[in-house]
Amino acid sequence: MESRGSPGFLTAQRTLVRNDNLFLKTIGHILARYTAWIWMLLQHLGIWGVFAIAFADSALLGMPVDLFVATYVHQDHRRLLFYVVMASLGSMIGSIPLYIIGYAGGEKVLRKRISEERFLRIHRSFEKHEFWALMFPAMLPPPMPFKIFVLGAAVFEMRFRDFLAAIFAGRFVRFLALSLLTMWFGPQIVGLVGTVFRQHIYWVLAVVALGVLIWVLWWWRRRPRGVS
Repeated sequence: MESRGSPGFLTAQRTLVRNDNLFLKTIGHILARYTAWIWMLLQHLGIWGVFAIAFADSALLGMPVDLFVATYVHQDHRRLLFYVVMASLGSMIGSIPLYIIGYAGGEKVLRKRISEERFLRIHRSFEKHEFWALMFPAMLPPPMPFKIFVLGAAVFEMRFRDFLAAIFAGRFVRFLALSLLTMWFGPQIVGLVGTVFRQHIYWVLAVVALGVLIWVLWWWRRRPRGVS
C-alpha cells in the first residue's frame, strides 16, 4: 500500500482534484446555460415574466426565483411593488396543483416523503396554528423544503382560502425584503442571503419569529377595542 508521501499517492490526489474541478466547471456551465435559456424565454413575457418564474417554481421543479425577482427589481426600481405582488401571486397559484395532490392522496402522500417524527412535528404545528405553520416556511428562502408544508396543508385539511392567504402573505414578506435589500446591495445579495440561511438557519428562524411577534403585538395594541 502506498504511503501518503509517495509519488503515486500524490499523482492520484492531483488527478482527483482535477476531476473535481472539471466536474464543478461542467455543472457551472450547465447552470449558466440553463439560466440563460430561462432569461431568453422571460424576455418574451416582459414584466410578467416574474409571475411565470414564480409559478413554475411552485408548480414544477425548483427555479432560482429569488435571483430573477432581484434582477427584475434591480433593473426597474419603479415597479418594485408590482414585481413583489406578481411573484407572490405566481407562487400562490403555482402551489394549487400540489395542494390538490396532497388533498386527494391523503396522509400517505406526505408520509412517503418525510420521517414519522417530522410528520408528527408538522402535524402539531398545523394543529396549533395552521396559518403560521404555512406562512413561516413561505417566508424563508431555499433550502427550506416549502413543498412539504404545502402538502402538509392539504393533508391536514387547511381551509383553501387560508392556504392561499398564508402563501401570499409569506411570499410577499420574503420578496419585499429581498427587493429592498437588492435596491441597497444589488442582485448579489441573493447568494449572500442563501449562504447565511444555510449556515445560520436557527438564528434566521429566531429573527423571523421575533419580527412576526413584534408585528403581532403592534397589531394587537392598535386594533379597535370594544366599548364596554
